Amino acid sequence: MAPAPVSPPRIVVTVADPARHPDPGLAARRNAGYVEALGQHGAATLALSTAAGTAERAAAFAAMDGLLLSGGTDIDPARYGATVAGASGMDRERDALEAEAWAAAEARGLPVLGICRGLQAMNVFAGGTLVQDLGGHAGPAWGSGPALTHPMRLVPGSRLARILSPTNLAGGVVTVNSYHHQGVVAAGLAPGFTAAGLSPSPAGELVEAIESTSGPFRVAVQCHPERRESTPAAFERLFAFFVDACRGPVAPR
Repeated sequence: MAPAPVSPPRIVVTVADPARHPDPGLAARRNAGYVEALGQHGAATLALSTAAGTAERAAAFAAMDGLLLSGGTDIDPARYGATVAGASGMDRERDALEAEAWAAAEARGLPVLGICRGLQAMNVFAGGTLVQDLGGHAGPAWGSGPALTHPMRLVPGSRLARILSPTNLAGGVVTVNSYHHQGVVAAGLAPGFTAAGLSPSPAGELVEAIESTSGPFRVAVQCHPERRESTPAAFERLFAFFVDACRGPVAPR
């Protein structure tokens, strides 16, 4: 008997609402980048923005096999017990949407991948804090010039190092793009997470990749690996590993 066909894992991708963006077309292209990156590795995706109503959100969170928290505007500092001191363009409705999505993934033990704002959101939702404004890390906006890049040192033995550099047990260094003006430092890292990638900055060493110390797949990167024109090809393995984690454990024969 032929094996039953395997359904693609269903991954919710939280995104910005293009209708609320000053350039809706650009926002839509940004959103499409995340969906395409996962789709190329066999995922069925649902892009979910603040335009989704209560029932749509509940149905999406109940059906999802994994969650990707994508890039976007700054998180309200009140969520990590701080006043505004450099944060700008906050979207509190998106904060609430993603906090709800994170809670649903946590409750069901589902894999989560964070990208840029997504890393910051995961850290904040898990009890960490952010540096609200960093010099020299934002670079040109996407689509308006070559990306600013810098080195990120992979922490030896980390899950991310094994994914991106499986033949280099020392971890190695990768060049990543830089589109952010906020970040995480070691003192603000949330409980349950450990640094997987580190980058230098005038504010001190930044934690630019994090991963959970136990439990289901929880990995996040500060860069934008879906922007392939400025990303090493090794990051395709990160998307592949995440999608595979969303398929769930292999059933015993």
